Amino acid sequence: MKVAAVSEDGVTISQHFGRAPFYVVLTVENGHIVAREIREKMGHAQFAGHGESHIHVEQAQGHGFDAAAQERHARMAAVIADCEVLLARGMGAGAYESMRRAGIRPILTDITNIEEAVQAVISGQIKDHTEWLH
Repeated sequence: MKVAAVSEDGVTISQHFGRAPFYVVLTVENGHIVAREIREKMGHAQFAGHGESHIHVEQAQGHGFDAAAQERHARMAAVIADCEVLLARGMGAGAYESMRRAGIRPILTDITNIEEAVQAVISGQIKDHTEWLH
């Protein structure tokens, strides 16, 4: 199993999915972390640099459901298509749903350390704080 976590420093899980510049991807085998890699992640800053605006279009279900946002989320998901789980500490509802549609289980966690959070995933003790979706 592979677990991705959004991060700004490679150690802690980022508070904001859209702003994080990296995914830290941990490979788990037989209940143990056996590999770790860092992958670049497109985010708000990179999309703006390519002439794409990040406008919050509020809809009944929250922001991030408009066609442009869904396309950006699909590009973000493609980088971790081999992962089963995505850890973040904050995320828009549209991004959350985009990850689910891509076959990746997003989890909003209160655990800040990446390896501790992955251990909680392994043990089944992690809680998904969907009340933090915006």
